[in-house]
Amino acid sequence: MVEIDTTPRWVDSSEQLAALCTEWRRQRAVALDTEFMRSRTFYPQPALVQVGDGKYCYLIDNLAIEDLQPLRDLLLDAAVTKIMHSCSEDLETLECLLGAVPEPIFDTQIAAAMSGMGAGLGYAATVRELLNIELPKSETRSDWLQRPLSEAQQSYAALDVAWLPVLYGVLLKRLEGYGREGWLQEDCAALVIAARSPQAPELYYKKVKGAWRLRGKQLAALQDLCAWREREARVLNMPRNHLLKENICMALAQQLPRHKGALSQAGFEGRALREHGDSLLQVISQAVQRSDMPARLPQPLNRQQGEVLKQLRQHLSIIAEREGLPAEILIRKKELETLVQARKPELQGRMCGWRAKVVGEPLLDVLRQLRKEEL
Repeated sequence: MVEIDTTPRWVDSSEQLAALCTEWRRQRAVALDTEFMRSRTFYPQPALVQVGDGKYCYLIDNLAIEDLQPLRDLLLDAAVTKIMHSCSEDLETLECLLGAVPEPIFDTQIAAAMSGMGAGLGYAATVRELLNIELPKSETRSDWLQRPLSEAQQSYAALDVAWLPVLYGVLLKRLEGYGREGWLQEDCAALVIAARSPQAPELYYKKVKGAWRLRGKQLAALQDLCAWREREARVLNMPRNHLLKENICMALAQQLPRHKGALSQAGFEGRALREHGDSLLQVISQAVQRSDMPARLPQPLNRQQGEVLKQLRQHLSIIAEREGLPAEILIRKKELETLVQARKPELQGRMCGWRAKVVGEPLLDVLRQLRKEEL
């Protein structure tokens, strides 16, 4: 195994960063991670960027460095692969910090799953499994915005990128052996696209528990309330549920209140009521007058559909075992349910890529056969 110096190397000047980024852009790949805080904000607060070059581990103090443009240029350099692990939150953090999402990326968590190691494997578990190295997890909930960082924090942060280049080499060979490099590239590219294009506020109502029970004006109110909450939370940089809890969104949509007293009865009260009550009443008033009411959301599967889903899962298990892959990597629970509920089932979204031939089309064939037997 390659010798790696895991001693943290602190970078806190624009000159240091520029020189290092020039070196890193000559490499095929670099390891990348972030530390951030998010307990009271909508957006992550970037606190530290870690880079591992396969020899050393660097901690970039973004709070101290004035010119981060060289780092941005590195992340956007298409000739340098950015090695990350379970990177969705890191991509969001880097977009907040630099106005850019790194590309291309190699997510070692996805690579591990595609090479038969199981879905959702953590970084420490992956390092232990492939490299037989134990990593500490003592600083997971640290205050990363504090300065100076403790020695324990710095050591923890450095180790988060120390072994990523080694994992990259091991997992890349495994994927090449399976012929799945293209699969990984496709899934990682999808992560980049998702990070660059957050879900539209108008779609968040679909995530609310029990939203399928509503229709007409009530569903329109839920959609508009959730969209208002999303936009306002972004503007105020406040967690969604600190602004308006999901269960209160649902209660307001069901009751369609017309005055502040009714808002209070639904659980929206205190300072929030004083600051946002008028806005919520206006959102609800406009929602009930809409001419374009949203279509009712799919109901939970009925008994017959549940039986079909059960049979599809059995076939999915066979495919997963044949491919040596976790079923969760092949198709998500919601995607499987959508196929069962659709009048004319078709492959959509990520099911149109490599998954189409591997799992999508075989499951569609099974579903069509089951429906013929029902007739």
